[in-house]
Amino acid sequence: MNRKYSPEMRERALRMLAEARPSHPNMMSAVRHVAGLLGMSAETLRLWQRRYEVDAGVKPGLTTDAAAEIKRLQREIIELRKANEILKAASVFFAKGARPPLTEMIRFIDEYRDRFGVELICRVLRPAVQGFLTSRGYRAAVGRAPSARRLRDDLLVPEVARLHAENYGVYGRRKMHALMRRQGWEIGRDQTERLMRAAGVRGVRKSKRVFTTRSDKTTALPADLVNRRFTAAAPRRLWVCDVTYVATWSGFAYVAFVTDVYSRRIVGWNVAATLRSEILPMQALDMAAWGAGGRLDGLIHHADHGSNYTAMVYTDRIVELGAVPSTGTVGDSFDNAMAEAINNLYKTELIRQQGPWRTVEQVELATLEWVWWWNNSRLHGELDMRTPIEVEQAYYADLESAQPAPAGQGSR
Repeated sequence: MNRKYSPEMRERALRMLAEARPSHPNMMSAVRHVAGLLGMSAETLRLWQRRYEVDAGVKPGLTTDAAAEIKRLQREIIELRKANEILKAASVFFAKGARPPLTEMIRFIDEYRDRFGVELICRVLRPAVQGFLTSRGYRAAVGRAPSARRLRDDLLVPEVARLHAENYGVYGRRKMHALMRRQGWEIGRDQTERLMRAAGVRGVRKSKRVFTTRSDKTTALPADLVNRRFTAAAPRRLWVCDVTYVATWSGFAYVAFVTDVYSRRIVGWNVAATLRSEILPMQALDMAAWGAGGRLDGLIHHADHGSNYTAMVYTDRIVELGAVPSTGTVGDSFDNAMAEAINNLYKTELIRQQGPWRTVEQVELATLEWVWWWNNSRLHGELDMRTPIEVEQAYYADLESAQPAPAGQGSR
């Protein structure tokens, strides 16, 4: 029906057409006559008459009521499809069982409002998500001034994301809380966890795999001087060493670390394409010895039974530097647990995070950067959330302050 005519006008025109029909040779002649008298289009009146005959069952076709029902069902199907899409999106966005934070509900509506509309989103999710906003509640929430907590979150969430990324994206709640406190933020651990969720970051999980080393049974082995007691009274008293490997597109990259047990500082490392004793572990040992001043008198060098550590050329070098070699039992990773743990963290924090790796040289450069971060920036839970460098600096500062002042320089 033409929208500019009222239902009353339609009924009147059809009534007049029925009265005029007997005096005309055919229906179209009567339509033209009545339409002309009423000042309307003959086609409009013809369509009205056609619809009337279909609704009355005189002629075949889709009745007005049936057409309206089909349109209603089509709208309902479209709405159900949208509701299904909303529920799918919400199942990823919100955790089950708990009422979502207000900020998350607002963020979800803001993200999907242009696609589905605020009313439909709220109507669909209120029965499905505990405590979800009404459309009126949403408009009231976005219309009011942001709270102090919201403003603080807007400031801290980007900071959490930045600091997490700067630390290889591996920190969990505990270390992120300590790092934020070190940065000067007054923040609690639970608040840190909430901000990490808002920033979309989380801690990395360590692998549970343990790798042990096969020994060379033909070689006389040094005794175990550590007996799983990975503690030291000062730096340069006990070093632990181990080798791991990284698969690259051009072959394996083998990595050797030398770690000071007191501070957990990596004092020597090397990356090479070979496991040969005089290349891989010895260059790491020489780096550590150079950093210690060239002599390792009295230091215990602890490693596993790998042939590259028990080879004569390597053990001779240990003795030449003044250190005492020590090895654990065969095939037991716990007897070199600290070195194994550092290898695991190296794989977790760097290798699996940033792979795949193309060349040995690429691994070498990345390892250089990671070792610097490990020693200078990474917070260690075993060191009361300090870095290895800070631990060593504190030791030498305490040592210097404990020494008596030279004669003549005492207090007056």
